[in-house]
Amino acid sequence: MFLYNLTLQRAAGIIHGNFSGTNMQEIVVSRGKIIELLRPDANTGKVHTLLTMEVFGIIRSLMAFRLTGATKDYIVVGSDSGRIVILEYHPSKNMFEKIHQETFGKSGCRRIVPGQFLAVDSKGRAVMIGNRELRERLFWKELVTVICCC
Repeated sequence: MFLYNLTLQRAAGIIHGNFSGTNMQEIVVSRGKIIELLRPDANTGKVHTLLTMEVFGIIRSLMAFRLTGATKDYIVVGSDSGRIVILEYHPSKNMFEKIHQETFGKSGCRRIVPGQFLAVDSKGRAVMIGNRELRERLFWKELVTVICCC
């Protein structure tokens, strides 16, 4: 007996923001285990790919936030490894750099491990991480202390 697994539709998430620090809107798209940074061109109407990065795991959730007084946005990524990661885009290096990483559970897309649902405070002060099971816990992480201390 042979088992065959075929994914018909890839998981995707789309967020927008100002990730490079310039005053241009950019789009971050997650497709399974790939994160892409796209920039629309207002003159031609086309979308250009600035960066394509493959991650080790499956991206479960994606959210953008901006710290108070900052000029650029950061990305919070929840993955199947049981962690959330805060990423910052560096235009000079053309790469995402990991600022902070927090572990919340075992690896695998489990219903009890937080990371499926992310909510960011509108002023960029904290992020809330939730999971599928309603009876389980929620985590509230203060972003200001995480980014300033690292």
